[in-house]
Amino acid sequence: MATMVAGSNAPLTAENPGLAGVMVAMGWQTTPSNGPQSELTAMAIVCGADGRAVTPEHLVFFNQLTTAGGGVRFSEAPQARADVEQIDVEFSRVPAEVAKIAFLAYVDPELRGPGTFGAVRSAYIRVARPDGSELLRFDVPQAHGERIKAMMFGELYRHREDWKFRALGQGYENGLAGVAQDFGLAL
Repeated sequence: MATMVAGSNAPLTAENPGLAGVMVAMGWQTTPSNGPQSELTAMAIVCGADGRAVTPEHLVFFNQLTTAGGGVRFSEAPQARADVEQIDVEFSRVPAEVAKIAFLAYVDPELRGPGTFGAVRSAYIRVARPDGSELLRFDVPQAHGERIKAMMFGELYRHREDWKFRALGQGYENGLAGVAQDFGLAL
């Protein structure tokens, strides 16, 4: 298992011949408070070569659990107790026009109540084989969380014929609106 830092890349299929897919797990802890409690929502955005969502149907979140072809989908039940969300990616079912898949978490004040990443601790993303054995892990830094309302943890991306992972930890102060703008979505 490799531990990554923000901005680093790691090969997946090139170093793991026969790897047909991965489980991308995200987790975090929130500090309890007497006031509004931040509740994060995980999301995956399936993007084309331009870095924008292929279509609105190329999102995976609580209201849309799988992409049209089923190549990216929420796991039915987390394998590891510490993971909050797990998203399965089956490489052969991801259309050829897909260049990357971004993994994010956000605070949705309309559905989940107000909050920021200020109360979020120990956030991470890990990439594992379908059986749960971990390939790599990125612990997301806690910089300026009190202003962050959405966070891109990392992304899977195509590099020639192979798949790689990039650790990011990119925060959005403008939350889901900023994510929608960057990925060409009307959310």
